[in-house]
Amino acid sequence: MLNPDSVGRTFTGAELVTVTQSEINAFADVIGETDRSVAPPTFSIRITLAQSQQLLSDPDVGLDWSRLVHGDQKFQILRPIVAGDQLRCSSTIENYKVAAGNEIVTVRSDLHSGDQLVVSTWSTLVVRA
Repeated sequence: MLNPDSVGRTFTGAELVTVTQSEINAFADVIGETDRSVAPPTFSIRITLAQSQQLLSDPDVGLDWSRLVHGDQKFQILRPIVAGDQLRCSSTIENYKVAAGNEIVTVRSDLHSGDQLVVSTWSTLVVRA
């Protein structure tokens, strides 16, 4: 069970992620995007998912990844991601509730380039009862 004291906590990744043109191209190929000058709008999930999963795997958080399913995803893009961007991810547990025995957790992940916020994503995660 998620530790309710985790709500409001922010976890910041220790490493910078450098975006390459080949990563943008590969992602664009998969979704059929032809414009390669910027990353497709959903490219950020490639970074935030891996980073937030690592950050939120802290045993003190208590999130049970073995019963977790993805419920919803939302993006706020403040500027496109481009090749050469060096991004740092932080993830905040924004909301937690229990419904019908299932835990519902909302996590916001922010990608920053230096001091500039580039993209925010919200993931609604459901931990099945």
